[in-house]
Formats: sequence, C-alpha cells, structure tokens
Amino acid sequence: MGHISPEDHVGRRLKFRDLQVFFTVVHCGSMAKAANELGLTQPAVSDIVAGLEQMFSVRLFDRNPRGVAPTIYGHALLKRGRAAFDELRQGIKEIEFLSDPKAGELKIGCPASVLGGTLSMAVGSFSRQYPRVVLQFDEVTSPGRDFPTLRERQHDLILARIARPLVDEDELNVEILFQDPLIIAADMRSEWARRRKIDPAELVDASWILTAPETSVYISVAEAFRQRGLAMPKISIIALSGHLRMSLLSRGPFVTALPSSLLRFNAAKFGLKILPVDLQIDGYPVAILALRNRVLSPLVGLFIEHVREVSRSLVAPQ
Repeated sequence: MGHISPEDHVGRRLKFRDLQVFFTVVHCGSMAKAANELGLTQPAVSDIVAGLEQMFSVRLFDRNPRGVAPTIYGHALLKRGRAAFDELRQGIKEIEFLSDPKAGELKIGCPASVLGGTLSMAVGSFSRQYPRVVLQFDEVTSPGRDFPTLRERQHDLILARIARPLVDEDELNVEILFQDPLIIAADMRSEWARRRKIDPAELVDASWILTAPETSVYISVAEAFRQRGLAMPKISIIALSGHLRMSLLSRGPFVTALPSSLLRFNAAKFGLKILPVDLQIDGYPVAILALRNRVLSPLVGLFIEHVREVSRSLVAPQ
C-alpha cells in the first residue's frame, strides 16, 4: 500500500454533514441545542464532534457548564470549513441556474429604509421577470461597519447606506450605487407645508422627529445647521426607523429629515411634503456589498444588474 497523506486521510473521511453539525454546534453553543435544531440525538452530535477531533488530532471545543465554545483549532476549522461548505452550496446553485435560469433563491440583507425606497422598484420588476426566484430579505442595521451576516455567508448580498468606514474593507466588494441626500419633510396638512419658502433659522425652534444624537442622521443634520452658523434644532421625538418617522409626522406640527430615495417612493403614501428649505444635508451613499473572494451564483449577478439599472434611473435627470 502506498503512503496516504494527511490530506487524503481527511478527504476520505470528512463529510459535509459533519461540517454542518460542527457549524450548528458553534452557532448554538451547545451540543443539546444543536441536536434539537438538526433533528438528531445529542449522542449522535457528540459522536460526530468527537470523530472530527480524532480526525484532526486536536480539541475543537472547550466544554463548560453553559455548553461549548470553539478553541483556536475550532475557529480555524470554522473559518476555512465555512468557505468550503459555501463553495459547494454555490456550485449547487450554479447547476440549478444552468438547468433553469429563471429559478432559485437569493438571501439579501437590507435596512428597511433602503428596501422601502431604492429596492421597491427593483424588487417589483425583478420578481415580474423572474417569478420563480425567491428573494429573502432580512433587515440589517444601517449604517453598519462589519456586516457579520455577509462574512458568515448568511446573506449573498447586503444593500445599505455607508455612513462610517468599513471594518476590513479589503474583504468586501463595495459598489456605490448613488448618493442619497437627506431631505426635510412635514405632513401635507401642517403649517410648514403651506409655506412657499422657509429659512433654515426658522427650523431651529421647530418640533423635530429625529434619530438619537450619536446616529449618522442626527450628525448630518447638526453639521448642516452648523455650517449655516445655526444651533442644532431641538428634538421632540427620537425614532430610528424612517418609516416610523414618516408615520409620526401626521401626529402634529413636526418636521424630520429622511433619505431622498425613501421620500421619493413614500411621500404620497404618507401624505408628506418636501419643505422648500435651502439647506444641503449630504446624507450617505447607498452601496451593494459582497464578499470579495466569494464565488456567487449567476443569479446574484442578474439581481445586481437589475439594481444597477434602477439606481441609474434614480440619479438620471428628471
């Protein structure tokens, strides 16, 4: 018999099901919870983990009263194994795409304010063109800095506003779609809406619905007023969600600042008016993000191109 290398030894024994069990144990932090999630018995999960540890001749988990936590060896397997597992999954998706280009599934992370504005047109037209493609959207916080669900391959793509420098940007492909300035708006029935022109100084004492002081929207508004030599307006209501702020405008003589793309698609729905104020609030670019070294399915490329087309229409002269 010839010499069997360690790579061959592992290659003949390692199963992707074993990796799935390993990932689930890491995610759950417990053998029992992982067994419940996978529909297996706890001894079966323990045996698979023990087999992996024997195969690699290292301890993959530290046991503690609360459950288990990966060792440095476990973290190494998690990082490399997840990439290998994801490559196989993407290969399966590509085979499915080649056999039926109009079917498949995409998992996308996106803040509600971007989905409710920019993507509302793209999703509608894409779904009409590819009715058997399932688009799964999960809300992610924006602005984000590290986008862990993207790095952990829970999402194929992230669409978000980039308000702060990204963590480990070299690992990400970041494509800026368009700049999304903030616009000041009020309820159509308010006194503010009846004005033909509003001096920014008048808004210092207005009742504002705005995000918390440490957030990017607040900082942008404060900077715009500072550049005019004005104090930051007082906040009557603090609300992070753009949709909630739009809804609350109808409850009184409030004003707020919202992304232009969000107002474009929702002003009529919520009965809002963009106020005639000579105040430039820069806002932030909307971007599409993907892992740099991850091979994505062709279906992802179709969706990205669709979003690009919609984004070009947003910045085109009206």
